[in-house]
Amino acid sequence: MTGNAKIMFFFGTRAEAIKLSPIINLMSDSASFTPLLTVAGSHSPLLQQTLKNLHLQPSFDLQTLPTRLDNLEALAEMLHNFNNVVNAAQPDMIVVIGDTTVTLAGSLCASYHRLPLAHVESGLRTHDKYRPFPDELQRQLVDVMADLYFAPTNIARHNLLLEHHPGPQIHVTGNTIIDAVQQNLRADFHSPILDKVGDKRIILLTVQRPENRGEKLERVLQTMKDIVETNDDVELVYPLYPVPEVMSAAERILDHHERILVTQPLPFTDYINLAAHSYLLVTDSGSALEEASVLHKPVLLLRDKTERPEVVRHKQAKIVGTDPTTIQQAAFELLNKLRKYRRMTRSREDFGDGTAARQIVKLIQQYLNQ
Repeated sequence: MTGNAKIMFFFGTRAEAIKLSPIINLMSDSASFTPLLTVAGSHSPLLQQTLKNLHLQPSFDLQTLPTRLDNLEALAEMLHNFNNVVNAAQPDMIVVIGDTTVTLAGSLCASYHRLPLAHVESGLRTHDKYRPFPDELQRQLVDVMADLYFAPTNIARHNLLLEHHPGPQIHVTGNTIIDAVQQNLRADFHSPILDKVGDKRIILLTVQRPENRGEKLERVLQTMKDIVETNDDVELVYPLYPVPEVMSAAERILDHHERILVTQPLPFTDYINLAAHSYLLVTDSGSALEEASVLHKPVLLLRDKTERPEVVRHKQAKIVGTDPTTIQQAAFELLNKLRKYRRMTRSREDFGDGTAARQIVKLIQQYLNQ
């Protein structure tokens, strides 16, 4: 294909927007591409904040997608809306990322329109289709439909080869989150949060996965409060996920503690720079594992399994689940044993060197030219 190629991106979450932004920006600056951004659920305040922070302008804004729907109902509605968008735009390729229901809907739409499908962040596996659900199931289904596979690591590539996906179409590019982190770090970063914390060590907490709500969330929050109360030089910073159940638990357990700061969700630029100034990350986010590898920060992962085994294998993260004793023991080691801490902050490039977006854009151009 020669001339200007229309590349349609489907996404609907903060993490997807962040990870796709380096690719979209490169294509926007190229005479060879016209990126078309189709955003589902853009009425979400968190996604609106991210689009504004990263200067992303949707081409198709599906604001009416109800967040109250379950996965099957959401998938049905997205397929209807995405089909209309593809018919209107007539793209040359569809690009999706990761494992969300938006990703699955975009992939099905590409397949039924017989359009080339590129899957960014392909090949991640826990090898248990119900953990996490529906993420693991959806990422495997998307890889069945993909034509181009952009695997973040060699382990991801190996997973794809074991499933008999075509080797010549699999490319290890690293993860675009590394590009996004490097592009948004600021040496002169200033924040009222840092002013308040002073010289205390920051533990940055993020809990967002649905399976970690209810009693599990309450256990985690109480455990983090206990860690703060037994370490006088520690401040907990918790950017709150804007869900009523989460907000209620945080208010009940964490409010009114002088060394616990519960904040509104932070723009990505502020969040990543705050993470760079933190001592330790405690999270259930897969993306945070990749971000921490750039920032050389240890991570305690509030999950039982991870699709990113590299960070555990190389001692950059430790899986602790939501068991209070396990979390406390792991945090105590990192707060009090310098050798253990340094071992978990060693520099590695498991997820690439910050050139993933450039590689992906080049590979897409080569594929379309063929």
